[in-house]
Amino acid sequence: MDQYGDDAQVMSGGTALVLMMKQRLVQPGHVIGLRKIAGLSSIASDGNGAVRVGALCTQRQMETDPLVRQSLPLVADTYSKVATARIRSMSTVGGGLVHGDPNQDPPPTLIALGASVVLSSKGGERVVPVEDLFIDYFETDVQPGEILTSVLIPHAPAGSGAVYTKFLPRTADDYATVSVAAIVDADENNNCRDIRIVLGASGVTPIRAKEADFRGSADYTRQMAEVFTRRTVTQAIASGR
Repeated sequence: MDQYGDDAQVMSGGTALVLMMKQRLVQPGHVIGLRKIAGLSSIASDGNGAVRVGALCTQRQMETDPLVRQSLPLVADTYSKVATARIRSMSTVGGGLVHGDPNQDPPPTLIALGASVVLSSKGGERVVPVEDLFIDYFETDVQPGEILTSVLIPHAPAGSGAVYTKFLPRTADDYATVSVAAIVDADENNNCRDIRIVLGASGVTPIRAKEADFRGSADYTRQMAEVFTRRTVTQAIASGR
């Protein structure tokens, strides 16, 4: 990266970069593959109530890995809803996040869980909450000389309900019109102790709806966000029971 500078693009799975090159949206002089870097494809507990996921893990791994399915069922379910199995088998966790597309499925769930990413460079590492990773449309906080090396995903609170839903206008490999991730922590009387709602495909970045502020670029999106948020929260409460 030092040698080629701005004339280079880093590639993991390549599903986004290759498409953008075909469309001539980017024309790098050099493509730097990450596949031969050891240690970026593992999934393991970090011993502190979170799961550390290597950036080169495929989205299909996230759907099928036993540890993810047991400890982070919401994450496994969310990744199972990404496009098709063929795409999930190529797309990587890290590549999807640094791509910065606000219409993707995983970011709302990762933000709702309070996940963070580890960005590594010659100068060391820094940890950035996924909520702060997205700056603008296709723009992230990854700085020159940095690559995303892992994602730290905490477990949902014990006994909480967690659901990810989305509305697809056409086929499974299409982007959602709106998506919602919700985690509801309620007591035995269904009194809500805490709730985290995150909207996808509703703005230039994923939106943490801290006051259930249903925003969007058009009336239809705003209405669908409200409908799907209500539906998602209801399902999350039911799943917590």
